[in-house]
Order: sequence, then C-alpha cells, then structure tokens
Amino acid sequence: MTKVFGIQYLRAVAALAVVIFHAAERSGLHFIVGAAGVDVFFVISGFVMWTATSTRPVSTAAFYRDRLLRIAPLYWVVTSIMAIGALAGLFPRIRLTAEHVAASLAFVPHRSPSNGEIWPLLTQGWTLNLEMFFYLIFGAVLFLPRERRLAALSAIFVGFVLAGWYLRPEGPLLATFTRPIILEFLFGAVLGKLWLDGRLVGRTMGMAAVATACAGFATLAFFPKAGNELLFGLLAIVLVTGAVSVEQCGQIRQLPWLGYLGDASYSIYLWHTLAISVVAKAAGILPLGQLPALVLGVAGGTMLGIFSYELVEKPLVALMKSWRQLGADSERSKEAEAASR
Repeated sequence: MTKVFGIQYLRAVAALAVVIFHAAERSGLHFIVGAAGVDVFFVISGFVMWTATSTRPVSTAAFYRDRLLRIAPLYWVVTSIMAIGALAGLFPRIRLTAEHVAASLAFVPHRSPSNGEIWPLLTQGWTLNLEMFFYLIFGAVLFLPRERRLAALSAIFVGFVLAGWYLRPEGPLLATFTRPIILEFLFGAVLGKLWLDGRLVGRTMGMAAVATACAGFATLAFFPKAGNELLFGLLAIVLVTGAVSVEQCGQIRQLPWLGYLGDASYSIYLWHTLAISVVAKAAGILPLGQLPALVLGVAGGTMLGIFSYELVEKPLVALMKSWRQLGADSERSKEAEAASR
C-alpha cells in the first residue's frame, strides 16, 4: 500500500495527544481530550487493514503472522521491562502475579492485581488487546470473497456490541470485546473501502470535516467533563474521514518531520509512560511546578519513544522481515522440490 501522508500525520498527532494526556495526568493537570488519540488510532487501523488487504491477495495465516510479528515483539520488550522494574522495586504501586503477566503478554484482558481494573501490566496495552481482537476477526473474514468481507465484519462487530449492551458482562474478556469502541475499527474499514472506490466526500467537505473535528476536540479541551468515549469516537471518525478525503484530492503535501513522528508513533505510544514516570518522581523531589513537569514529561516521553524507534523497533522490524523472507524462501524451495519430482 502506498503511504498516505494524512494517515501518517494523524498517527503522529494521536501519539503526541496521548503523551500529553498522560504527562498532564501525572503532573496534576488535565488534558482529557488527549485520550482521543486512541480513537484516532483505532479508526486508522481499520482503514489501513482494509486497504492493505484489498489491493493484494493475503491469506489469513499470513495476515496473522505479519500482524503478530509487527505488534508483539516491541510490546513484549516494554512489558518485560515493566515486570523487571516492578520486581526490582522501581514501581512500588505495581503488584505482580504470574497470571497477570502472562495474560498481558498474550493480549488477553485480565484484572490487574494492583487495582482490580481491566488493565495489562503496561497500562496502555489495553488498546493492543482490542487491536489483536480486531486482527483476529479481520483475519477470519479474509476467508470470504472480497465483496462479502465488509458485511461480515459489520455483522460480527455490531453483534458483539449488541451482546454487550444486552448482557452487561463483567468478566474481563466480554467486558472488553463488547465495548462500543470496537466499532471505530469498523468505521475505519468502511473508510478504506470508500477510499479504494474513490467515493470519499471531496476536498471542500474533507477540509470542513477536519476543521469540525479540530474545533470539537478544542472545545472538549476546555470542557473536559463533556468528553466521553462516544464523542471522542465520532470526532475521530470525522477527522480521519476529512484527512483521507483531502489526501485523495492530492491536497496534502509531504512533511518529512511529521511523517517521521508518524513512523515512530508506535514506539512513542509504548515507551512514553516510562519517561513520564521518571519525570514525575523527579518533579516531586526537586520540586518542579506542574507546567514544567508537563513540558518535561512530554519531551521525555517523546524522545524516549524516538530513541526506541531507532534503537529497538527498527532492528526488530528488520529482524522480523528477514525471518519472514527465510520462511518464504523455504516454502518456495519446498514447492520447487515437490514440482520436480
């Protein structure tokens, strides 16, 4: 799939919004609207998965393998660091159990022994539990003819949400996977189909959608109590719709620095809370004011994510690609050997 600049830029903005949200939270300030970065990520994920699998043949097994190799290794590294740090007493509020650590590494929702909430060991990993659920369902519908996939995906996701609304489950698995937030993946997939069909709203409406979403998010920054998951999701859908509509009209130019932050967004998202925790502890010792602590937390979280992108994520991605290539070469060799018999 050709890189879509608007999607890259939104990845960068979404990651930075989450960083600011967590840095503000730890410094005693509030930026609740930053949590909507997660909603933007979910819509983008649906868009990317649909467009990536609709433009070339992809088997279910290959899809699962590629998604696991892309998402899991870096997450396992950060989660392992959290576990080691907790064992060493660096995170005194964290209570470790083997069951919770195993569930965290396996992307299985589980109640934290620290506070009883449905959080993995690395708190922001809750979004990856939902990502993996989306990948599981999305990979399954790849068995179907292309023209039936979106209907099947829609029926499954709407069915899960309706089941959650009716059953009100309290168990970690169903409570997580029946949340209405999963529909953001579905809307992203719909956008992906509209993109490929050339049926988006056009430049003027796209710019209006981006402006409307930005105005909505700005308003919620001043009135945080008005924000909720549904409103964040709706604004995220409007924002991504507007961005890809403008992009399709060729109205978004390349901004290398913002594109780079988009590339690094996964590392920034996973690593930023470690740096923010260090800054928060330093702020209590020195002491620093709330605003300096916020600024240093955002800067530290972003920079740690960028360092991780260069020093950890890139090498891991290269290693995973080499393994996939070796596997593909092995399969081709077996096929050639079988054909020669």
